[in-house]
Amino acid sequence: MRKSSFSLMVAAALAGFVGIAQAQKPKTLDIYSIDVEGGKATLFVAPSGETMLMDAGIPGSRDSGRIIAAAKSLGIRQIDYMLVTHFDADHVGGVAEVAAQVPMRNFVDHGSIVVTQERAVAVFNMYAAVRDKGHHILAKPGEKVPIAGLDVEIITAGGAAIKKPLAGGGAPNPLCRDFTPGEDDKSEDPNSVGVVIRYGRFRALDLGDLTWNKEHDLVCPNNPIGTVDLYLTTRHGLNGAGAPVIVHAVRPRVAVMNNGPRKGASREAFMTIKSSPGLEDLWQLHYSVARPASAAANIHETSPTGGPELIRQSK
Repeated sequence: MRKSSFSLMVAAALAGFVGIAQAQKPKTLDIYSIDVEGGKATLFVAPSGETMLMDAGIPGSRDSGRIIAAAKSLGIRQIDYMLVTHFDADHVGGVAEVAAQVPMRNFVDHGSIVVTQERAVAVFNMYAAVRDKGHHILAKPGEKVPIAGLDVEIITAGGAAIKKPLAGGGAPNPLCRDFTPGEDDKSEDPNSVGVVIRYGRFRALDLGDLTWNKEHDLVCPNNPIGTVDLYLTTRHGLNGAGAPVIVHAVRPRVAVMNNGPRKGASREAFMTIKSSPGLEDLWQLHYSVARPASAAANIHETSPTGGPELIRQSK
């Protein structure tokens, strides 16, 4: 198995997280998975110092407060790229509150909300009002998020997927022959912006809440992604995503699940990841009532700090 300087460290409290951050060395990609208890928020700090926040959790002070505290503890004064995978409240809901204290320059998303429920539209409109004050980048498969020091390629957006394989991808996917389609999903989820983040030989995959059938469409009949080191699990580990046809094809070394105490971490998703060839470690951001035996960054059903995981990758 290929060895690298990839390591996973867990801080169970914000104080521990600050100590790790202060000790970090230059020229690393640091990835902070912030526990927003069933929402999603991942902060990338590039070797250049530029930042990208992927999703911002649920509306309200809890999630935004944790993200703001993490950013301020790191000395981050602005978010250079706010990437919203899709417009569900648990992904876009905290943007306005975070932006009020940590300015955001560029907004990357798939455009407009596709559902019509009143509450969902209200959350989107709140986000759009903030987005309109910055620079909007419409996500398109095959294009890149121009963050300095990283290669961030968009591979899904608005229901479409890349046609040209990434470097190291493009091989036939034998898992496609055993795929069983799921129900057609009309929610925001199939429109998720998915990315592959590359730094040197390190590769991370984040597909937001991309759905089961869309995962198949992305990697069948050929897998354009290749393999990855880190898989930020899709749809919180809920059923309807995380199909073996993609998880086992990309062969992650480490997986991090953005679950909550009673959300995500389904048995099926858990077993799919655990049985993935070459997996070395699986972490959940929060203790799971459904799957209490798993390794978790926060071990209590209600966490006071949202202690994040720090993933550091050197070239």
